[in-house]
Amino acid sequence: MGAIPTQRESKARAPDAPAHHRAGHETVVRTSLPGTPLAPGAARDFVRAALAEWVELAPNGAEMIDDRLVDDAVVVVSELVTNAVVHAGTDVELACGIESTDEGSPGPLVIEVSDHHASRPIRDDNVERPYGIPEYGRGLRLVSALSDAWGITYRTGVKTVWARLPVGGSGLGVGGEVISGVDRIVEAGERAEVYAGEQALERGVRVAEILAPELRRSTRQDHDWLDRGALSFLAEASELLAGQLDEDLVAALAGQLIVPRLADWCAVWLEDEATDRAGGLGLALGPRLARVWHGSENRIEDLRRALEKDPPRLPDSVRSRAVPVPWPGEALASGGGHEASEAGGSEVGLGSVVGGPGVSGAALAYRLVAGGRPLGTLVIGRAGPAGFPDEITGLVEDLSRRIALAIGAARQYARQATISRVLQRGLLPGAVAEIPGVRSALVYEPLDKGGPSGDFYDLFPAGDGRWCFVVGDVQGKGPEAAVVIGLARPWLRLLAREGYEVADVLDRLNRLLLDDATEAADAAARSLVAAGGPGLGTDPGPQTRFLSMLYGELVPFDGGVHCTVASAGHPLPLLLGPDGDVREVACPQTLLGVFEDATYVSETFELYAGDTLLCVTDGVTERRSGPRQFDDDDGLAAALTSCTGLSAELVAERIRRLVHEFGAKAPEDDMALLVLQAE
Repeated sequence: MGAIPTQRESKARAPDAPAHHRAGHETVVRTSLPGTPLAPGAARDFVRAALAEWVELAPNGAEMIDDRLVDDAVVVVSELVTNAVVHAGTDVELACGIESTDEGSPGPLVIEVSDHHASRPIRDDNVERPYGIPEYGRGLRLVSALSDAWGITYRTGVKTVWARLPVGGSGLGVGGEVISGVDRIVEAGERAEVYAGEQALERGVRVAEILAPELRRSTRQDHDWLDRGALSFLAEASELLAGQLDEDLVAALAGQLIVPRLADWCAVWLEDEATDRAGGLGLALGPRLARVWHGSENRIEDLRRALEKDPPRLPDSVRSRAVPVPWPGEALASGGGHEASEAGGSEVGLGSVVGGPGVSGAALAYRLVAGGRPLGTLVIGRAGPAGFPDEITGLVEDLSRRIALAIGAARQYARQATISRVLQRGLLPGAVAEIPGVRSALVYEPLDKGGPSGDFYDLFPAGDGRWCFVVGDVQGKGPEAAVVIGLARPWLRLLAREGYEVADVLDRLNRLLLDDATEAADAAARSLVAAGGPGLGTDPGPQTRFLSMLYGELVPFDGGVHCTVASAGHPLPLLLGPDGDVREVACPQTLLGVFEDATYVSETFELYAGDTLLCVTDGVTERRSGPRQFDDDDGLAAALTSCTGLSAELVAERIRRLVHEFGAKAPEDDMALLVLQAE
């Protein structure tokens, strides 16, 4: 469960307690959760652990806790915490307790979820969300179905939503009404963890086994059990699918979840985004068969070949409802029935279709749609004369919505990751220049491996026997940092190739950044005015674009290299001599993009054979280990001294290793270092 702060107590309810509580004593556990998307998952784990502990310790009423009550409590707390996170966004207080009656007998299980933004109402709607926005819990319909009473209590600055679940009762909801699986929907989009492929598939098999081997429908108890099994299945499936960032893995998990408990086989077609674009140009590119799964593995390839010949074609008007499609008789000519085909009993349900001679079966197709955008098609099949029971078709329809949402989220992540990779490649040089008489080595480790970094570097020829190098660090990260790097790097190259001296390059770059920030602020103010907002005299928000930079110029000569450097708010470069002596070779100056009247100066020195120049960003100097930083007490100079006699590549690698080993945790900032060594 992790380090969740808890408080366990057994107490009497105060006289001013909310009216939904009975007098008497109760066994209570409490915890506080941050208002993040991970809170619902942590809340579920917390409630499961609390109920398991009560069963073990046997407090009042614990002997009445069964698996059904645990499942209901987990679903209820997931919905309530999800609503609190989505609609309040504050920290969440969770309390779970078993109340006692005045006579001392065990009362109901009460769950309370409080947030600190009471002005926002809780949601209870069925509005379809725009594409790309995760769909969360479905409000209080589940809570109403699973509890015998629920309500909302308002206090100053606090809103509490509570639900009372009967201990040892039927738990069918008020009046014993059985709510269908279609009305019991949980979207567990709050989990952000990414599961490894094999672990996710193994977990998918375990989740699928929540449903019983036989879905009999002869009695009311079986209907009740099926509803509850479906509810747990959908909640767990939603949580599993929501953590996947690859659409093909989502398709694979869908097959594991459906077969064999819900169908004998299934297939998932995906409409690639390239297909959508080609469709707009009048090009015919069919959907891609991403996954085929059969209860008998030796039938998978035959089934795949048959399905690829005749992909499903559903009308555009079809949303997510089930549509009968032809049975692949040739691929399953020898039968292929599975135990699941017996689950429908003697009733003939939706989708009864006759295949080849002597072979019958039912096949249903569901369009996978998220945010109004078609993403693919899910097809399920069951051998035998009986069609799919209504419970199964409704359950798979609910599951198909979750599969579509997971595919949409995976595609959005893939688009963003692709954009980030392309942007990152464009912000950094494709290759660093080779300088006569100088060996160079580079270490570049962005914190976000898939997105733009705030650190950047360059090493390029400037003409007339000159080479220039730069190591910089932009304020912020992500797209904002990418904008500044995209401006600074080409400006640097242009100014250097125009023949400007090192200090002049920094002077002009400083003015360019300030001018660009002013233009950005004016544009933001005009957009506010155009939108009916405040006028040009108001502050449209922070537009400052500043960066630290170490910039230098190298001019080789016989026996060494002339080096001119200037630092603008950047960690100073260190020069290591062959005798192990280390000294700073620049003076500290102000950041670029902050002051209009700033002027910069440079320093010139010579690199001779064996001299090593080390340039780093603050990801190196400010690497933390508790309260200490790597460069405290001249730590970087000491590390460089230990590199005496090493080549440029080995110096870079040793400094990188020492920085990583300095702290127990992984680095929390981007890191770049450049080593230049005269030969």
